[in-house]
Amino acid sequence: MTVADDPAEPQAGYLELLLGNRDFRNLWAGNLVSLTGDWFNTIALYTLTEELTGSPLAMGLIFMLKMAALAVASPIAGIVADRFDRRRLMIGTDLIRAVLVLGFLLVDGPGWLPVMYVLIFAQLAVGAFFVPAKRASVPNIVSSRELMTANAIGAATWSFMLAVGAALGGVAASALGTDAVFIIDAASYLVSAAFIWRTRIPQTYEERAPDEAKRSVFQVAARDITAGWRYLFAHPAVGWISLAKMTWAAAGGGLVFMLTQLGREISPMDVSIGIGVLYSARGIGTGIGPIVARRWLRDRGRWPSVLGWCVVSSGCVYLAVAFLPWDYSLAIAVGLAHSFSGANWVLSTVLLQERSDDSYRGRVFATEFLLLAGVETISILAASLLLEAGVMSLQGVVLVFASLMLLSGVGWVGLVAPRARVG
Repeated sequence: MTVADDPAEPQAGYLELLLGNRDFRNLWAGNLVSLTGDWFNTIALYTLTEELTGSPLAMGLIFMLKMAALAVASPIAGIVADRFDRRRLMIGTDLIRAVLVLGFLLVDGPGWLPVMYVLIFAQLAVGAFFVPAKRASVPNIVSSRELMTANAIGAATWSFMLAVGAALGGVAASALGTDAVFIIDAASYLVSAAFIWRTRIPQTYEERAPDEAKRSVFQVAARDITAGWRYLFAHPAVGWISLAKMTWAAAGGGLVFMLTQLGREISPMDVSIGIGVLYSARGIGTGIGPIVARRWLRDRGRWPSVLGWCVVSSGCVYLAVAFLPWDYSLAIAVGLAHSFSGANWVLSTVLLQERSDDSYRGRVFATEFLLLAGVETISILAASLLLEAGVMSLQGVVLVFASLMLLSGVGWVGLVAPRARVG
């Protein structure tokens, strides 16, 4: 199945899609399991780093390495997702990641931190091939009336597993130790691969150039990357929307990083619990946002402006975070802020899926991730350096980044939204 040209037809229900579309159900189930392990893994890594170093910069480096890995791998990942079988690509990345995460079992002291950083980079670089393949595959296994529902389910699943995985991951890391958490994550990738193996994913391939056989791999890669960028510039309705997530991440990257520091503030006796609670709240918020957007925002023509207002709203809530009491009630504000980011994420994803040609869709999402990762890396680096150097208090840094997010959203509404509309 492929996406039809009429996105205005009635949307499929959640149970209707899950029960009636076997291929989407398998893809979703595999993602559900691997996300559980991933969030267990994430909280374990944050806890391990905090216990070994207590350094904001050391913690920030984890975030930066994740984004840098996505930025480095994404251009090639997009080409691979468009040129090769996406189903086999996702299975392969799951198997490789299952092996890589077992390497975290070696980290048992500060001297092993370089190994941990290398493994984090490798895990996310391999995962960068999974993401565009998965997102580009969804329109090929659902109908037009199922597309928004499929993305809402995907976002809600990511969010729910962040909420559950972060909360349980904090408990598991505290009760079982980080080693047990890493083993659980490795097993989750194997289960994910088994589900995707049972999924049928049709795919349209770009016609090969007649002289391609005479070119080197690097020449072909350079040509394909260039073609992807040209596609974005030639289709402004696609190109502008690919900047939506990046607009939030310009400040959002630093703010998400600072949740680890706020977690230490609300639970100084057990940092893993504090981080787990705030990340769980983030997950709940990002799940609620897309569900509300699916229910109330049916007019696609309004979505470009809505994307910017979501950034503005998220920035306003984070401004409030700086002045609220830093206790467990802070989770409510964090959840609200990320409900707006979740809506921004899903609405922009649906627009890209609907507006992009299948033969270019992998590169579109890979380019979007490249921009997102690059900007988010800079945001995290700035936040971690400010805190490490003691130039500003944690409250001051939250205020600066929340204000930046607010201004970014206003800029989108005024400058980008009018250019991102179709017609």
